[in-house]
Amino acid sequence: MTVSEILSDERLRQDEFPVCRSKAYLAHAGVAPLARCAADAIGHYSFMAAQDDQEKWLPKLHRAARESATKLLVGAQADEIAFVGPTSLALSYVAGGLTFRRNDNIVIYHDDFASNVYPWMALAGQGVKVRYLNTRELGRIRSVDVLGQVDENTRLVALGSAHFISGWRIDLDVIGRALRARGILFCVDAMQTLGAFPISVSNVDFLAADGHKWLLSPCSAGLFYVRKEVQDKLRPIALGWNNVHCPHYAAQDQIAFHSGARRFEAGTHNVIGIVALKAAMDMLAEVGIENIAAELLRKRALLVPALQAKGWTVLNAAAPAENCAGIISLTREDADLSAIHARLTEAGVVTSLRADRTGKQYLRLSPHFYNTDAELGRAVELL
Repeated sequence: MTVSEILSDERLRQDEFPVCRSKAYLAHAGVAPLARCAADAIGHYSFMAAQDDQEKWLPKLHRAARESATKLLVGAQADEIAFVGPTSLALSYVAGGLTFRRNDNIVIYHDDFASNVYPWMALAGQGVKVRYLNTRELGRIRSVDVLGQVDENTRLVALGSAHFISGWRIDLDVIGRALRARGILFCVDAMQTLGAFPISVSNVDFLAADGHKWLLSPCSAGLFYVRKEVQDKLRPIALGWNNVHCPHYAAQDQIAFHSGARRFEAGTHNVIGIVALKAAMDMLAEVGIENIAAELLRKRALLVPALQAKGWTVLNAAAPAENCAGIISLTREDADLSAIHARLTEAGVVTSLRADRTGKQYLRLSPHFYNTDAELGRAVELL
């Protein structure tokens, strides 16, 4: 299955992405609909699980799902992947599991999505100094902005791979390489790019992403990448029968964690979620993440000038391709964005309404590769 096959065959498109039968879904940066392969995987597993032990197939599934994840995370190894559910939980594992020293500081972006702010803010209670990045525009984080904020006491930098409103995509490799050279850990919230753009973890220490956005998978079915070389530095803060050696499910005299990223999987898994996540990851890998990224950038190139021609201000409209994600946010001073958002929804065009910390609203379009030019054109007409 290819991008061109999907876009040229409406019957195939509606079969693989059933949401297309009733609406133009342009809100994948929020909570996306399931791809058919994910829904079918849930149905098949549910039928099997109704007849036997729900976890009967878990060991095989885990091995296969970890391998599927490595196809989307360039440079990752299977034993560096854990399944812990929501992004918020994985990021909290990092914040709570690292040991900080007096005078350590961390660098974050205050206008990032809340899940990638609150866990780090809470560390101030332990005496950790929290530094906030200064940017010229909302979400526009340049490598120089990051490197200008770190010093010899910086222990960690935590950033989103792309900003959830502006759609500005950071340069993971440039930032990560410079941080590693200085001995600074790098944690990435990849919710807004995993499944949409290629991601290399060669210069990343920790990465988390749930499945319900660009991965077209269920909520709370996410993955957590922990680089092998730093796994011993991250203390598991959740303990249970699954991540601690527990022969015959009996507690032992000593706590001994399993090797690899499995040490962060404390208890029973969201098996049905992992089943669907694996199916969706395999589908996206088949289409090709590079091909998906190219299609999203093509869609952006169509939408931005069309929206500007209608008087809309598009955030990061002139951003270079390497800094563009699948998000296109727009605003206009004379527009009632809430009313426009409601009108679009009633017309079957699903978008998102977002606001920054000042309360300023933005209408956010986030089409995926399977959305057609006709659907984009309809959205522009309604705007």
